[in-house]
Amino acid sequence: MTQDNPLLDFSDLPRFADIRAEHVSPAIASLLEENRAVITALEQNTAAVTWENFVQPLDNATEKLGRAWGIVGHLNAVVDTPEMRAAYNENQPAITEFWTELGQNLKLFAAYKALQNAPEFTALSQARKTIIQNAIRDFRLSGAELPDDKKQRYAEIQEKHAALSTRFSENLLDATNDYGLFVESEDELKGLPEDIIQAARAAAEADGKSGYKFTLHFPSYFPLLQYAENRHLRETIYRANATKASELGSKAEWDNSNIMAELLRLRKEEASLLGYQNFAEVSLVSKMAESPAQVSQFLEDLAKRARPYAEKDLAELRAFAAESLGIADMQAWDTAYASEKLRQQRYAFSEQEVKEYFPEHKVVDGLFRVIQTLFAVDIKPDQATVWHKDVKFYRLERNGELIGQFYLDLYARNGKRGGAWMDDARGRRLTSHGVQTPVAYLTCNFSAPVTMNGVEKPALFSHDEVITLFHEFGHGLHHLLTKVDDLSVSGISGVEWDAVELPSQFMENFCWEWDVLQHMTSHVDTGKPLPRELFDKMIAAKNFQSGLQTLRQVEFSLFDMRLHDAFDPHGAKTVSDILQEVRTQVAVLHPPEFNRFQHSFSHIFAGGYAAGYYSYKWAEVLSADAYAAFEEHAQETGSTLSRSVGEKFQTEVLEAGGSRPALTSFKAFRGREPVIDALLRHNGMAA
Repeated sequence: MTQDNPLLDFSDLPRFADIRAEHVSPAIASLLEENRAVITALEQNTAAVTWENFVQPLDNATEKLGRAWGIVGHLNAVVDTPEMRAAYNENQPAITEFWTELGQNLKLFAAYKALQNAPEFTALSQARKTIIQNAIRDFRLSGAELPDDKKQRYAEIQEKHAALSTRFSENLLDATNDYGLFVESEDELKGLPEDIIQAARAAAEADGKSGYKFTLHFPSYFPLLQYAENRHLRETIYRANATKASELGSKAEWDNSNIMAELLRLRKEEASLLGYQNFAEVSLVSKMAESPAQVSQFLEDLAKRARPYAEKDLAELRAFAAESLGIADMQAWDTAYASEKLRQQRYAFSEQEVKEYFPEHKVVDGLFRVIQTLFAVDIKPDQATVWHKDVKFYRLERNGELIGQFYLDLYARNGKRGGAWMDDARGRRLTSHGVQTPVAYLTCNFSAPVTMNGVEKPALFSHDEVITLFHEFGHGLHHLLTKVDDLSVSGISGVEWDAVELPSQFMENFCWEWDVLQHMTSHVDTGKPLPRELFDKMIAAKNFQSGLQTLRQVEFSLFDMRLHDAFDPHGAKTVSDILQEVRTQVAVLHPPEFNRFQHSFSHIFAGGYAAGYYSYKWAEVLSADAYAAFEEHAQETGSTLSRSVGEKFQTEVLEAGGSRPALTSFKAFRGREPVIDALLRHNGMAA
């Protein structure tokens, strides 16, 4: 079966049309066997270690395994089926075991150290030096220097951790997919936009039911909170969303409480085995930030700066809810509704009004226009087999030469995990056949097109969703525009986790530029572009409640850092206690006691952001300061779409990938250290 196995075909793009769950186990078994044979040969090699006889064959073998397993993980995330989930879970322990073995292999560790100490090291490229230094660091973090009994325990921790993280995600997905709020009468949906009502009707019809169905997928539940005049409906959907995958949720088997506690115990034990006081210290070894104390100080300072703005935001919202909406006791399920009404009153527009100017085709065309202008590339539709009929595929070219390709999967659906993300399908590297071009997955969860009165309307994106698309595409550009030829540090690979959000958050800024928006808007009914008057209102409202939003991000980041720094997972305090302590310190808006946000905090329990969620705010300092270079250009020319500044950003940040420290790349672009001023200004919090 291995000969015909599509997961073992690395000649080009993944063969999604051919891949089945039954292909997974034979493919992974074959690749693990091949990798172990390569490692045995490398261990037995008696010649002097060189890049060509050691790193390259190891990279060649592990890349295949990484690519095949990446496809399986991707399918598990975007078209979750019982068969694919079972295949993923069946093979995950063997994958985890292999990477742990590799990371603890003393002969390979010694070979990397020999490479670093060899006279030839100084002649290597900066990228290759970085790869060798990163490998030595990672061997130490993988427990290579531990005694055998502790190595064994470390391996057990890794396997159990991987299984628990996967289970956390599955519980969240199952709880999300399972829920349905059915509403019989349209009278109860007063205030909701027509496209949301039509989507709810279609969802009910798909279930063979009458009326309207709302789910816990973001494009379905959030408009209820934002627009529904029926307060009981808002409370019902809020409770369902706030308690999913918890002990208060619909099924005990989906409760993530014990999983969170066990993950934290395992992380603490891992840190102790490696000689660190806590997992936060382990996490920061490979990041820009130097210590948990430095991160906490950064976050607490940001909280202090944001707090007066947040207190003002909240006071205004409570007063408005009481005086204009008759809601004297504003609750958590009222805040989005009251905020939207206040925005409409203060700035004389609604998010729904804006949304009608952002049909999918214009947004995507506008995004491509920005990229093509800044980075002198062409983006064209391309052909590939895909995992769902809604997925589109494109290629990037420069002067007719292929640079990279990407899949675009924009709509929410059952069996697809929530959120938005970029992942790499294939990295750039130089091979004996020439350059292997990079390929990316760009995944979002937006509303799909709806049919109204027999006519299919294009998908309409809120401005927030447009920002999300630009954000993920920033990650995509980091992956696709790299010029590094060595896999481990090309694109996003090897970039410090707290700098990896720089290009993504940088791209968000263009969503607020008039010369960008006038080219990416077209009213769904009239075809007219966004009026300048409405744009000016959007700009006026840009920092509406930014104090509250900043404190919310700080709250999540501090909670994450505290869990992995000072918290004793064997002590009397619980995860909920830590969250409450953080809220007491920094929050001004407190959710109800039943809120179980932590039970769906996938970033830190299932997504690689453990002791790293602060990265969003840390990198925003870098991204805002980087974007300020484009704003400075606009003061002279009237446009931030500068090819000259774009070229420098491309050369110093995007093309460099992980081949050098992110701070070095930033300073090469800006000519100085980053400063926080632009971040505060962008958020309306400058002195």
